[in-house]
Amino acid sequence: MQKRIAIVVMLCLSPALMSTRAYCQDKSQRPSPPATTSCSLAGGKTITVDYSSPRVKGRKIFGGLVPYGQVWRAGANEATTFVTTADLKVGGKDVPAGSYTIFTVPEQDKWTLVISKKTGEWGTAYPGPSEDLVRIDMKSSKTSGLVENFAIAFDKTGSGCTLRMEWESTRATVDVSAK
Repeated sequence: MQKRIAIVVMLCLSPALMSTRAYCQDKSQRPSPPATTSCSLAGGKTITVDYSSPRVKGRKIFGGLVPYGQVWRAGANEATTFVTTADLKVGGKDVPAGSYTIFTVPEQDKWTLVISKKTGEWGTAYPGPSEDLVRIDMKSSKTSGLVENFAIAFDKTGSGCTLRMEWESTRATVDVSAK
């Protein structure tokens, strides 16, 4: 354990490794700060998503920075986590209670939500289809204006929530409910 602490301290303090310093600082000071959203379900059950929120900063996002048809980490920095204390139906597909990593595959006219069984990886490290729990179609639409900060949110519905992702001029949604 002491060896690990020493290595982290060396990484954070080394002038030769300046690029690692950004990840040693307070995460709220990052260019893509951490964010959390949650949905409360019946019986005290919850869904929580932890992600980092990148900014548009004048860039072309979908079809540019984030290519169409390729797996995207749905955020920045560490992988986006999806933790549920309830067995769920997500877009009509079964997702058991547990901890997962989520990715997306954006397209011009639809998105696919990828719920991966593998957790703990860095955000860009998609573990591959063999680790997918499920792939779910999401509805895609245009926002009414520019969404500068990438956001994941839950909108409460009668039987659960709608998971919503927005960035640039795109909104992707999928219904989520307890089984």
